[in-house]
Amino acid sequence: MTELAKTFDPAAIEAHWYARWEKEGLFRPDRPGAVPFTIVNPPPNVTGSLHIGHALDNTLQDVMVRYERLRGKDALWVVGTDHAGIATQMVVERQMNAQGQKRTDFTRDQFIDKVWEWKAESGGAITGQLRRLGCSMDWSREQFTMDPHFTRAVVKVFVDLHRQGLLYRDKRLVNWDPGLKTAISDLEVETREVKGGFWHFRYPLADGVRLDDGRDYIEVATTRPETMLADMAVAVNPADPRYASVIGKEILQPITGRRFRIVADEHADPELGSGAVKITPGHDFNDFEVGKRAGIKPGEMLNMLDADARVVQTADGLVPDAFLGLDRFEARALVVERMKEQGFLIPHVAKDKDGNPVEQDAEPRTIQTPYGDRSGVVIEPWLTDQWYVDAATLAKPAMEAVRSGAIEIVPKTWEKTYFNWMENIQPWCVSRQLWWGHRIPAWYGPKRRAEGGIEYDNKTGEFETFVAEDEATARKLAGDYYGVDPSDVGIANDFAKGLTRSLFTSELSIWRDEDVLDTWFSSALWPFATLGWPDDEATAPLLAKHYPNDLLISGFDILFFWDARMAMQGIQFMKDVPWKRLYLHGLVRAADGQKMSKSKGNVVDPLGLIDQYGADALRFFMAAMESQGRDIKLDEKRVEGYRNFATKLWNAARFCQANGIGASATLRAPAAALTVNRWIIAETLATVRALDAALADLRFDEAANAIYHFVWNRFCDWYLELIKGQIDDETKAVAGWVLDQILVMLHPFMPFVTEELWNALGTRAYPIIIARWPLVEGGAGTDDTDAAAEIDWLIRLVGEIRAARTELGVPPGARLSAVVQDASALTAERLERQAAAIARLARIAEVSHGAADAAGALQIVVDEATYVLPIGDVVDLAGERARLAKTRDAAAKERDSLAARLANPAFVERAKPEAVDKARADHAEKAAEVERLEAALARLG
Repeated sequence: MTELAKTFDPAAIEAHWYARWEKEGLFRPDRPGAVPFTIVNPPPNVTGSLHIGHALDNTLQDVMVRYERLRGKDALWVVGTDHAGIATQMVVERQMNAQGQKRTDFTRDQFIDKVWEWKAESGGAITGQLRRLGCSMDWSREQFTMDPHFTRAVVKVFVDLHRQGLLYRDKRLVNWDPGLKTAISDLEVETREVKGGFWHFRYPLADGVRLDDGRDYIEVATTRPETMLADMAVAVNPADPRYASVIGKEILQPITGRRFRIVADEHADPELGSGAVKITPGHDFNDFEVGKRAGIKPGEMLNMLDADARVVQTADGLVPDAFLGLDRFEARALVVERMKEQGFLIPHVAKDKDGNPVEQDAEPRTIQTPYGDRSGVVIEPWLTDQWYVDAATLAKPAMEAVRSGAIEIVPKTWEKTYFNWMENIQPWCVSRQLWWGHRIPAWYGPKRRAEGGIEYDNKTGEFETFVAEDEATARKLAGDYYGVDPSDVGIANDFAKGLTRSLFTSELSIWRDEDVLDTWFSSALWPFATLGWPDDEATAPLLAKHYPNDLLISGFDILFFWDARMAMQGIQFMKDVPWKRLYLHGLVRAADGQKMSKSKGNVVDPLGLIDQYGADALRFFMAAMESQGRDIKLDEKRVEGYRNFATKLWNAARFCQANGIGASATLRAPAAALTVNRWIIAETLATVRALDAALADLRFDEAANAIYHFVWNRFCDWYLELIKGQIDDETKAVAGWVLDQILVMLHPFMPFVTEELWNALGTRAYPIIIARWPLVEGGAGTDDTDAAAEIDWLIRLVGEIRAARTELGVPPGARLSAVVQDASALTAERLERQAAAIARLARIAEVSHGAADAAGALQIVVDEATYVLPIGDVVDLAGERARLAKTRDAAAKERDSLAARLANPAFVERAKPEAVDKARADHAEKAAEVERLEAALARLG
């Protein structure tokens, strides 16, 4: 044995053990014939750093991987990072800007080289942070979504989906970030509350048409007046009688003079405002759908903004020159000004502080406004040509997989959300206007004339598209299309050069798409591309053994962006689900329940918690607090409490060392005759069964709490106390075996302290990370009900005596006598067998049977027997009665005051929920205190 230090110091052991595990390849020991267990980590951004959500997600994964590894499985935890297109490009561009450079000062290839240089020097800091958390990932196979083999998989998927008719180019609205000048996903949009306005305008009816009430205009309202420059319709509800007579009639839009129809569409709500809605299909997601239903094709929808969100001329040329080149918010102010000048603004009537009516241009409103989470710029719905995946088709088998049970979603309550999104899924925009990422494998060329030659229609801007795995294949496709040899097809650097060469020189050229793929597109292939796909199973043995994965652990917030898309792509390309179970955990919130954010200043750094309390304490907190379907409130006191738990285990191991208890020589429980040893063996095996059941159901909190209570209450507080003074060879063998089982059971949650203690307690054939999970069946003590009943009785008896002594102020060192009344023969036998333990733990000098004077004595009842303990010689009975009564009355007063507050509907309905919850908890605490004090008074007679 190696003598343990007096003080448990996490920092001293964490780096040492992690380096050894990784160096010796113990995160994936050689187990070729073992049953596989496979899990993939949600790949963090290569630019990222460990945040509290990562700490939760990866802790839960590591608990399962270590558990299955201990059970003898070939446990593979795939690890890697995502190339994070937008984030990484921003980081590199910022560095260049600091040096007075811009991305456009370089060619695309030169810029990409700079990104790779940055990755080699600074990228992947988060992988070191995952090591600090203790994540036992297979670093020997670390993946990156821009690795050559992964890029090959991404290109194949794109090309195959295109050939299958499931991926296409289309003109649709996207979330456009004018700061980054790219389309972004919904996940990269954050909604903020912004103080804005709601403007009301008159749109005049054309050709002298009037409403039934005589008005020659329709009133519309908008929070974005500038979009008026691209209006193409006004919608009214078909059931709204106010507008039935003008459906199909035309509006004469004031500023542009554009004429457009009034259309019937249920999008217009008769109960909101005037019931009429202006429709700008090129700049609003709802309007886009209304426009399509009204027969406006996407190619015909007007676009009034460029990539910088500045006003440009629309296709019909009707935007006045004064607006061209203005920022969208500058254009907003000018639109309002012009509408007001022409008498088309309907003022909002408010009241001043004296109650007098005051006219305002707009009704003040708080507006939910989308912002780019990285650029901080207001997002603009923008009509562009992008690449889309037919998600609706791919979603069908992914939904059936959940319905059939091929994929189990845990908790099951998330199924409804999953189906609701999948059943209403929209086409998935997969193209991004960046340089860093997987470049789209598509080339373009001019259209071929039917009569021969080529052409370019500037109005439609249409090209022929050649989707191919590589340039050579694209040349061949183009050669077949144009009827020339592939060697006669040139490759231009960009659209302008390619088109110019093709139209005005003898060199027919094609050019490659400038865009890259959304990172969610590549990460959707993570469960199988990381295992060697698209190689077949003969050349990618991991693919045959480890696909489908067993489990995916994910935050619920990426259920649609990543999880569902993995299900779609896995089934489409592997013809099987990507994983058998999907576990969705909640968010880690601040202690007051608020969502953590930098703007609120309530973000907690997990590395800081590790520095202060150790990785084991943080990990155990995460597991113990992870209750299915609930968010976690980060309570630093609880983290500190689990550091104390590790310290308690450390001290228990030191006690064992000091008493000659060391490493066990057997996997199965040793034979035991003593009741206390038989009891602890049965308790150990019961804990193993509880852990197995909890982890099978992914009940992390139940698993953590089961081992916590066994270690703290059963082993440390009772077993070690019960065996003091009687540690014979049997007890040494049993105690050593139990401590070994504790370390193995606790290892998935607290890997560092358990490995340190495992190796300090004796010479081991292997480190604990590859030890064997405790054996439950076929060993001693599995159902030792007699021993369990006796020790349970002893614990209750000692606990009751200790509590009574404390309540009644009996000095800790006072040794009392006890008279037992109405004891059964079984109780009498137990009293005799456990006399030494009762004397030591309850401070009882002697036990006798018979009648006793209850006056001046405390009394307790355990099962059928009454125990009378005279205390008149050691306690001032009158003074103690007075003290207890005074304390009881004070507690009762607080209890009743809290009860009155809770009975007041005004408090319950208007107070903050946390204040009501606290009042209820305080009331319950005071009520219990009153009961306890009354029981203490009753004991005194």
